[in-house]
Amino acid sequence: MAGINKILVANRGEIAVRVIATAREMGFRTVAVYSDADAGALHVGVADQAVCIGPAPAGNSYLATDHILDAARRAGADAIHPGYGFLSENADFARACESAGLLFIGPGADSIELMGSKRLSKIAMIEAGVPCIPGYQGEDQSEEALHARALEIGFPLMIKASAGGGGRGMRLVFEEGELAAQIRTARSEAEGAFGSGELILERAVLEPRHIEIQVFADNHGNVVYLGERDCSIQRRHQKVVEEAPSPFVDPALRQSMGEAAVNAARACGYRGAGTVEFLVDNKGNFHFLEMNTRLQVEHPVTELVTGLDLVAWQLRVAAGEPLPLTQDEIVLRGHAMEVRLYAEDTRNGFMPQTGEILLWEVARRAGIRTDHGIRTGQVISPHYDPMIAKIISHGDDRPSAIRRLASAVQDTCLLGVNNNKQFLHNVLRHPVFGEGEATTSFIEQHFSSDPSMDRKTPDAGTLARAAVLFFARNRSHWEVRSAWPRPQPQIYVYRLACEDEIYQVTLHNTDNQFLLTVGDQSIELQLVALDSNRCWLIEDGLRESTRFVTQGNTLALDDGTGHFLLHDVTHQPASRGGRSSGDAKACMDGAIVEILVAKGDTVEAGQTLVVLEAMKMQHALSAGVSGTVEAVNCTAGQQVKTNQILVTVNEPSGETVS
Repeated sequence: MAGINKILVANRGEIAVRVIATAREMGFRTVAVYSDADAGALHVGVADQAVCIGPAPAGNSYLATDHILDAARRAGADAIHPGYGFLSENADFARACESAGLLFIGPGADSIELMGSKRLSKIAMIEAGVPCIPGYQGEDQSEEALHARALEIGFPLMIKASAGGGGRGMRLVFEEGELAAQIRTARSEAEGAFGSGELILERAVLEPRHIEIQVFADNHGNVVYLGERDCSIQRRHQKVVEEAPSPFVDPALRQSMGEAAVNAARACGYRGAGTVEFLVDNKGNFHFLEMNTRLQVEHPVTELVTGLDLVAWQLRVAAGEPLPLTQDEIVLRGHAMEVRLYAEDTRNGFMPQTGEILLWEVARRAGIRTDHGIRTGQVISPHYDPMIAKIISHGDDRPSAIRRLASAVQDTCLLGVNNNKQFLHNVLRHPVFGEGEATTSFIEQHFSSDPSMDRKTPDAGTLARAAVLFFARNRSHWEVRSAWPRPQPQIYVYRLACEDEIYQVTLHNTDNQFLLTVGDQSIELQLVALDSNRCWLIEDGLRESTRFVTQGNTLALDDGTGHFLLHDVTHQPASRGGRSSGDAKACMDGAIVEILVAKGDTVEAGQTLVVLEAMKMQHALSAGVSGTVEAVNCTAGQQVKTNQILVTVNEPSGETVS
């Protein structure tokens, strides 16, 4: 390809690794960029060259246009691939690349600018005849105008940030009484996430399907669609499972939506890869939602059902070549499905997690692909999105794709940080999903009480396995069994801490046979083999292996019921207790956005005291008790660590009258 020799990937994580892989296969030299926090990240090592572009905060590194352009100059790159997120849909960045003599691998700046505004893009789609949801996308952004228009549209109502997506700046409102507060919250979140508080309003389409069309356009007037992806299973407007083709879409609907997506691309003079997203009701009526002017996170499912490399198409189109195939030559084969693996605690409101990855291993088998940008020993920081990998399957039909993916998720090993692996596995095994009946309300309607979200503490089986592993940790006779079996049992009492709870486990051992008591439950286990990160146990005649990692007195364990970090505190003095309920602590590493109380204020239990921002989300930290604020130990803008005490609330003293 004339004009392109070296490509700088202006991103991080799995998408940077993904783009670099195709670029290198096509013979291009590659350049990675990284922040101080990512110096040891996988994408840095797989590129031919790498340049540090600044401190950990994205605003000083991955979002710093001048730093990225300077890195391209230093490395002698001629083109920049933005990946997704960060600057991928920033029209000013695309123009800056062009001004610097660099080829931007993506659509033109004008297309990005138009489709990057939900307000302006919706106006353009209405003019192009693309079906749209009734709503308000006017210039008057005053609270009074938004309130008045909302009453005209009616409830339920969606408030959306015009400049972004991913659920940020988005609120569902059911009645007028909550409208004003939700408008202010959505605007504040939009300003923080996208630098623009512009909002649009739309009539809420309840329980729809979220179906998107992959489009591609070149500089020669050719535009095609590459089938659809069904992204209906979502949590807080974040996609959980994506699949192609949709179990809901028939050939006629596919063609209608595909042609509408092509019209949308033509309406904005599009070039390269793009995705037109639609909401579809149960009768097959579809409405334009937005257009993403970049490669999607879920692009692998389209690659697997079409047999095409979409990154390769991007590079060819950017170099001025025509699309490799016509619409009639694009054929869908089989079924593909993807889930997103997040560092988050599903048992604690899906709170993003930080910490060191103690063990990472992917499932390697036919029909399975894992896109990731992590390695064992890497630290998940609070500065970026908590998505760390994508697990994708392909099969001849939907049932085989589900079966393969569920098994691969189960066999993926991620230890050290809490994650959503068990949640994903349970979603894939749910009968409503298996029947292809899931809509955007699936999680709320069918999954809200799933054990992956409900069970807050390790069960007796997990605690029993942990006790056996702590017992065996320093005993080399598990590698070579003793010729002198002990006729009398050894008895130990363990105190194991998980989160803020301490559990007592009594262990009786007689020559590799264990009887463990947890509360009123008794469990018999036989340890038959043990290596550094895997043990084989027999319970009730069933032999299974469990993955684990020990570091000092800490054990990371996933026995199929979820990921747990347990600490052996047997030889530590028992806590005397305290007033922890009166302390508002940081739920994770992050930055203080807003402090809503001052010393001496009277507060109620559940009242928000501090707003913390981490991993591109805002978290409200509330009072655990009613009382008086004794101390505020943080300031706006301050970086804080997990469990750092931010505000202390004293409960009122007084005698109880009986």
